[in-house]
Amino acid sequence: MLMALIIVTTERAKAEYANEKTYTTDLSNREWHIIEPLLPGAKRLGRKIAYCRRDILNAIFYLNRNGCTWRDLPGDFPPYGIVSHYYHAWRRSGVWQVINDTLRMRLRVTQGRHEQPSAACLDSQSVKTTEIASSRGYDAGKKVKGRKRHILVDTMGLLLIVVVHAASIQDRDGAKLMLAKAGHLTRLTHIWADGAYAGELIHWVKTACQCLPEIVKRSDKLKGFQVLPRRWVVERTFGWLNRYRRLAKDYERLPESSEAMVQIAMIRLMLARLARKHQVGQQQQPSQSGEATYPLAA
Repeated sequence: MLMALIIVTTERAKAEYANEKTYTTDLSNREWHIIEPLLPGAKRLGRKIAYCRRDILNAIFYLNRNGCTWRDLPGDFPPYGIVSHYYHAWRRSGVWQVINDTLRMRLRVTQGRHEQPSAACLDSQSVKTTEIASSRGYDAGKKVKGRKRHILVDTMGLLLIVVVHAASIQDRDGAKLMLAKAGHLTRLTHIWADGAYAGELIHWVKTACQCLPEIVKRSDKLKGFQVLPRRWVVERTFGWLNRYRRLAKDYERLPESSEAMVQIAMIRLMLARLARKHQVGQQQQPSQSGEATYPLAA
C-alpha cells in the first residue's frame, strides 16, 4: 500500500512538474517559490485577492518578452485591466526595484561574491518612442528621436540602477541623474565608462559619489569591432535586454514605466538563473533511497 502511494505520488509529481508551464515566459515552480515571498501581502481592508498572483506575474512577463499591448494579452491570463493595475501599483510602490535588488544580491552570493558590488559599469542606449510618450527628445549623436536609457551594472552584468529620460539630455547630465540614486550602493568605489562621460563628470563623481571613474576609450588605430575591457559587460546587458520585445522600442507613456520594464526583464533573467542553480544543487544531493526526486516547489 505504501509503495503504491509512493509510485502514484511520484508519477503525479512528474506530470505536474513537466506540464507546469503554458508559455515560455511562465514561472516554473522553483521560480515562483523564489519570488513569491517578495510580493506584497494582502491588505487588511478592501476587496480580497480574486486572481492568483502567479498568473498576474506570468501575464506581465509575457507582455514584457513578446511586446504585445495590454489589451492583446491571451485570454487564459487574468483580465488585462487587473494585470495592468498590479503592474502600475507595484511600480509606484517600488516593488519592482526591491525584487530586482533582492534577486541580484542572492545571485551574487551564489557566485561567491559580496552582496554589494565594489565596481560597476555605466552606459546609455537611445531608443525610439511612440507618439504617446510624455517626454522625448532628439539625440543628435545617434540621430534618434525618443528616450535614453542609462544603466549601471555590476561586473556580472546585473542591473544596479536604471534611469530613463529624454534622448536630448547629454550623457554626462544623465549620468548625474542616475548616480544620484546610488546612495544605497555603499561599497561602490570604481566605475567604468566610455569617452562620452569624460570631462567635468569625473570630478563630480569623485566628490559627490566618492567613486573613482575610469574612462575606457577605443583606440583610433584599430578598425572594425573591438572588445573593450570592462565596457563589454554593460554592452552584454543591453544585448540581454534587446531579447525582450517590449524594450525594442519605448512604448511607455511615462519614463518611470520604462524603467520598470527594464527591471522586469532583469528580474525574469535572474529568476531563471537562480532556479537553475537551485536545481543543480538538488541534483547533486541524491535521496536516501538513491532514486531521483521530482519536487513541485524547491
